[in-house]
Amino acid sequence: MRLWLQRHARVLCEDGLCYGRLDVQADAAATQQAAVALAQALPPGVALRASPLRRCQALAEALQQLRPDLGPARADPRLAEMHFGAWEGHPWSAIAREDFEAWTADFAAARAGADGESTDQFVQRVAAAWDDWRATGQDAAWITHAGVMRAVQLIETGRRTVPTAADWPAEAIAFGQLWCVPRQPAFKQPAPASSA
Repeated sequence: MRLWLQRHARVLCEDGLCYGRLDVQADAAATQQAAVALAQALPPGVALRASPLRRCQALAEALQQLRPDLGPARADPRLAEMHFGAWEGHPWSAIAREDFEAWTADFAAARAGADGESTDQFVQRVAAAWDDWRATGQDAAWITHAGVMRAVQLIETGRRTVPTAADWPAEAIAFGQLWCVPRQPAFKQPAPASSA
């Protein structure tokens, strides 16, 4: 069983803006490029799911035009980005340092932006989608967000809680980036043979 995950294309908003659940639009040309990459990667018969946010729905629609054999992607709210509450639509730099530090100090349970999701709520939401996918026994593809992809990194290793901010995956995920789970481990040089 394989799960392809693709992040939406570059968004049309200023750099540094907090836009988790905020429904911003993605660049049309970049969306088309991302759709081409996904269309080429997916085998026939893959079940498609997409975040309901328009930056992901645009990518799902572009994929459908390239690969009508896959059928339309089903919108799944569990694949939406984390909800950052009152911080949504504001520059990260404008968020009061003490508010941000209060969130990261209780990273598992504190709600982002006071009335958004906690990190554990977010991971549990993504984990429910993961469990449903695993139960199907079939290949699938999710058109989603960087936060969901990071949550999958944890879930894939059996972790469903994030005790500290340091436990959150820090790997950069580019706009339009495509992963396939299980992810291949980095190549490791074999140990030299023993002379004994």
